Amino acid sequence: MPEPAPQQPALVEADVGPALTRLLGVQSARQWLRPDGFVRRFVATVGNLGRAHAPALSWPVDPTPGRLQVVQQEGRQFIDPDNAQRYVPFVLALEAVDSQTAAALYTRLLPLLQSAHEELGYPRQRFHTRLMQLIDHLLAAPSAPERIEVRLTEVRGPIPSQRPWVRYEFADPALEAASAGHKLMVRVGAVNQRRLKAKLVELRAALQQNTPR
Repeated sequence: MPEPAPQQPALVEADVGPALTRLLGVQSARQWLRPDGFVRRFVATVGNLGRAHAPALSWPVDPTPGRLQVVQQEGRQFIDPDNAQRYVPFVLALEAVDSQTAAALYTRLLPLLQSAHEELGYPRQRFHTRLMQLIDHLLAAPSAPERIEVRLTEVRGPIPSQRPWVRYEFADPALEAASAGHKLMVRVGAVNQRRLKAKLVELRAALQQNTPR
């Protein structure tokens, strides 16, 4: 029986940025990655996506460029179907990542991720458990409807909002009450959602295979 491949040593903080660049490729890393504080950003976002709010300032990647576009139909507002195109470059970049290589890197990152997880207030919980729970949560996101109705939240006060596009909420109360992760999976549109879920299934399998129990 062949000997198992030796495990690579765990990473230290200074090695994280270069390792992620090798995984994503230089172009994708420059376009999307926030290397400063990546470990804490990643851990915080994993924790936040299952909750009501996941502040973009804490994301480990840059938000998708552009603004949410809406169309008027029969006196109601819907997300413009073309809005989904904003997310395509990110979906393509994620699909290009080799899942087995990503899982191997994750295993090397895990001591840093666990430490950050404990620092953020979860000393008795394994970060890996939390990550797998989040993946399952995202896979359970409701299918994006063909038409997604939205409305502007009311803002009281004498000064009008200078960024109205960030004030849209789902008209469907169930969607509006959903977690930040489920809202994101709906907002990207049906096609992107299917592709993201397929990649998450692939990544989940690779993580199960590579991560020590």
